[in-house]
Amino acid sequence: MKSLYIILVSMLLLAACESDLDQFPPNIASSNSLTDFEGVLNAAYFYQHGSVTPMAVMGDFRADNAIMDEEPYTEFDIFGPNLTVMEDQFFGPFYTSLYKSILSANNVIENSADGTEVGEAKFLRALAYFKLVRVFGDVTVNLSSTPSTTDGSILARQSAASVYNSVIIPDLNDAISALGTDINNGRASKFAAQGMLGKVYMQLGDFSNAASNLAAVVNGASGAGISLQDNFADIFGVDNDLNSEIIYATQVSSSISDEYGFSEFWSWSGGLDTKSLNPLDQDLIDAFNASPGDLRRDVTIDTTLLASPKFPQTGGPDHDWIELRLADVILLYAEALNENGDTQPALVELNKIRTRAGLDNSIASSQAEIRNAIADERRLELAFEGQRWFDLVRTGTVDAEMGQSIDSRFYLFPIPVSEVLASFGVITQNDGY
Repeated sequence: MKSLYIILVSMLLLAACESDLDQFPPNIASSNSLTDFEGVLNAAYFYQHGSVTPMAVMGDFRADNAIMDEEPYTEFDIFGPNLTVMEDQFFGPFYTSLYKSILSANNVIENSADGTEVGEAKFLRALAYFKLVRVFGDVTVNLSSTPSTTDGSILARQSAASVYNSVIIPDLNDAISALGTDINNGRASKFAAQGMLGKVYMQLGDFSNAASNLAAVVNGASGAGISLQDNFADIFGVDNDLNSEIIYATQVSSSISDEYGFSEFWSWSGGLDTKSLNPLDQDLIDAFNASPGDLRRDVTIDTTLLASPKFPQTGGPDHDWIELRLADVILLYAEALNENGDTQPALVELNKIRTRAGLDNSIASSQAEIRNAIADERRLELAFEGQRWFDLVRTGTVDAEMGQSIDSRFYLFPIPVSEVLASFGVITQNDGY
C-alpha cells in the first residue's frame, strides 16, 4: 500500500518539535476513546516538517534564485516532463507528510472540546491544503478522521477552486475566530491565520479581501509583540528562532527525526548538498547588484561560494522554517493596496521594508511602476525562503522573469507517481508529466 492509503486508514501519533510541541501523547488509542487531544494536535504540527525542504527547493530552485548542478536535478530548470524522477526526495515526502498532518488535524477538529485546539487544527489543515494546491493544483480532499476504506472515489482530485472555497478559506476564518492574537511558544495565532488568509486571497487575485486581512495584521502587530527586526540578519539563524518578526514558523529540532530523510533546506541553500554545490543563480546576484547599498545582500548571497548564508550552517538542523513573517505580510499588503488603486499608501508600506534594508524610498509613482518595485522587493527580501516561484506564478510573470516561454502546465509539479498507481488511476497525474 502506498502513502495515501496508509494515511487514510491509520493514525500515527507523534510528538512535535521544540517547546510546547516537544510532548508525547498520553496514549495511543482509537480516536473515539481519547479525551486529551493535545498529542494529536502535536502530531498535526509535527507532520508539517516533511513539507519544509521540498517547498524550499520548489520555491527557489524552480525559479531564478537557485540552480541545480547534477542530473537529474537539473530538470528543475528544464520545464519538461521528467521531474517525476525526483518523487522520493521531494514530491513524495511533501505529499505524504501534509496528508498525515491533515488527518491528525481532522481528528482534533472532530473530537476535541477545546476551542483553541480546534482553531489551531483548522489553521494547520488550511496551511496543508494551501501548500498542496499551490504545488499540485487539484488535490484529494479528506475532511474526516475516519475516511471510508471501501469507497475509492474519495481519492478523486477536487478542483483547486473548490479546495480554496470549501476548505482553506472557511478553516482560516474559523481559526481567526477561535485563536488569540498573542503568539505562544510559536503555535498558531489569530494573526497567523489572518496573515495566511490574506496570502490566500492574494493567490486568488481577490485584492479587496486580501487588503482587509493583511491590514488587520499590519495594524495590530505591535499590540501582539510582532515587529520588524532592526537588523535583517537577526531574523535568521537558530539563535533567532521565534524572534519578533516571525508570525508563524514550522519549528524544527535535530533531536526528533521527521518525515524528510534527505538534506534539509539550509543545506540546499548553503551549497552543502552535492547535487547543487553552487546553488546561487547569477540572476539573483544581478538583482542585488541593481540594489547598491542593500543591507540584505551579505546576509542572503555569498558570491565567492555561490551559495546563500541566510540559514547558517552552525545550528542548521535546528533552524525553524519561516512560514510567515511580518515583512512578507507588509509587502503583500503593499501589493494589495496598489492593485486596489491605493498607490500612495502602497508606497508607504513598501518603504518600510526598503528603509530596514538601508535603501532610499522608492521613486516609483505609477501603479505599474509600484507593482514592479514591490515584486523586486519581495525577491530580495524573501530569497531562499521558498517564495519566488510561487510569486512568479501568482503574478503571471513567469516568462518575463525567467527569460523564456514556459508551458503553463509546468507551473505545477507532478503528483507522486506512487499515489497514481496505488489509487489505480483514481488519482490522476498533472497534465504534461
